[in-house]
Amino acid sequence: MKDILDAILSPESTSADFAALPLPASYLAVTVHKDETEMFAGLDSREKDPRKSLHIDQVPVPELGPGEALVAVMASSVNYNSVWTSIFEPMSTFGFLERYGRLSELSRRHDLPYHVIGSDLAGVVLRTGPGVNTWHPGDQVVAHCLSVELESSDGHNDTMLDPEQRIWGFETNFGGLAEIALVKSNQLMPKAAHLSWEEAAASGLVNSTAYRQLVSRNGAGMKQGDNVLIWGASGGLGSYATQFALAGGANPICVVSSPQKAEICRRMGADAIIDRTAENYRFWADEHHQDPREWKRFGKRIRELTGGEDVDIVFEHPGRETFGASVYVTRKGGTIVTCASTSGYIHEYDNRYLWMSLKRIIGSHFANYREAWEANRLVGKAKIHPALSKVYALQDTGQAAHDVHSNRHQGKVGVLALAPHEGLGVSDPETRAQHINAINRFRLPGGCR
Repeated sequence: MKDILDAILSPESTSADFAALPLPASYLAVTVHKDETEMFAGLDSREKDPRKSLHIDQVPVPELGPGEALVAVMASSVNYNSVWTSIFEPMSTFGFLERYGRLSELSRRHDLPYHVIGSDLAGVVLRTGPGVNTWHPGDQVVAHCLSVELESSDGHNDTMLDPEQRIWGFETNFGGLAEIALVKSNQLMPKAAHLSWEEAAASGLVNSTAYRQLVSRNGAGMKQGDNVLIWGASGGLGSYATQFALAGGANPICVVSSPQKAEICRRMGADAIIDRTAENYRFWADEHHQDPREWKRFGKRIRELTGGEDVDIVFEHPGRETFGASVYVTRKGGTIVTCASTSGYIHEYDNRYLWMSLKRIIGSHFANYREAWEANRLVGKAKIHPALSKVYALQDTGQAAHDVHSNRHQGKVGVLALAPHEGLGVSDPETRAQHINAINRFRLPGGCR
């Protein structure tokens, strides 16, 4: 890999230089193993430790197919789907790989006894397959994680509706937590020139997800003046939702769980903040019963922060723990837009507060290529900034995933792959200098470990 890294680090390297580089036979990757899927059987989710299930393996470089690209990965990041993969919840991802492997001769490459994980990357194109015209060796790119086949008409209005839509690095193999990744060319987008590799890698999945969920007409369609309740507003997903609300002229009401996370939201520019731990909100009286009195107390607190108004949009992703409260506090005619369910998938709410008040629940899942491109374009224009805290070395990805699983992180947790240290990859220092104060506001304390 040394020749590849040397070419990336040299400002003199051309597309022809990259095209002439020999590909290695293998590369380092973060994997889970098929024969270990039962290793956490019987344990509670919080007792399952990604440090035990995530491995650093030397794996063969996959065959390059039509419409695909091999990318040298300089940096990646940990998303919650990386945690789910590592603890084999809600199911082992090898079921996804097996089903994908039955689709075609080419997709059979993905059905292996190991799974290279990771749904983010920033890096450099090494090779492109037949039919790829837009991207070339040497291009600096980030990847979004939507993988589609587009052989069905269902996906051509919104590619998220394609029957063969998958999340790369979660439902496919050869993901971004590795030295090399295999992607489809329509996953690639330009890397923001003013950002370092690890900063650029932080935004992909969560930035695109937040854009579709909150801004896109496929999501809540946020407009100026909207009051937007954002759960986990300092986290990997919520930090981007908070930025979109602020940049779009909306009023974010940021829900966090500690004074430190409240301070992060203030640094982003938010004023209305609820520390749910300090104010002791307990939406469930016990395991089986919610407490509507807490919904009402929560709604009253929101109105104190909004000048008496209820929220127009709730940005939902915790799921079971908060969903009843979310439905209750939304204004008449308002929208609850939901993705993920990190506290549980079985949601309960009082339907009277939905149907009688004409509220809407919208399911949102990642983003189509256009939405991802627009979200990335805003990063390139320095309108949205990476919310990055700690950055780990590739061999420490297990610890990084453990931090996310234990909710010990702030914003996104990055991982260096080929990049030897932080701070590399900035090719537009002028733009960076213009926005350095904003970049630093979103860069939380922490370094490579």
